[in-house]
Amino acid sequence: MSFLVNLALGLLFGVGLVISGMADPAKVLNFLDLFGTWDPSLAFVMGGAVIVAFIGYRQVLTRDKPVIGGSFHLPTRNDIDVRVIAGPAIFGIGWGLGGFCPGPALTALGLGATGTLAFVPAMFVGMWVARLLADNRMQVRTA
Repeated sequence: MSFLVNLALGLLFGVGLVISGMADPAKVLNFLDLFGTWDPSLAFVMGGAVIVAFIGYRQVLTRDKPVIGGSFHLPTRNDIDVRVIAGPAIFGIGWGLGGFCPGPALTALGLGATGTLAFVPAMFVGMWVARLLADNRMQVRTA
């Protein structure tokens, strides 16, 4: 059951990305080009997402446990370290250079968008390297 719910939510998310234009790297790059061909429309997409997430979290977190699943998985740390700064910086640089972030990249890959054949494998390699670094850091910490 959980797989089907996750599949449905992923498909809904992908359709939303296509409808909003976030699967089009040119639209994303125009949003980031503040002094050129700036397109503010994605700000409304992000604003809508923030509002929906804010309301959703407020309602969902009043429950003792999720509808599907044993417990909520919420962050327990609130300190700022190098990873909190470096991770988003690397993400933002990649987003600005490629015009994709992970969700829209996978959606655009399914649409046959140019650039995704290079971006998506590079994204997976980056995720793999990040996991290796995190695992090595944990091994060093516990040794």
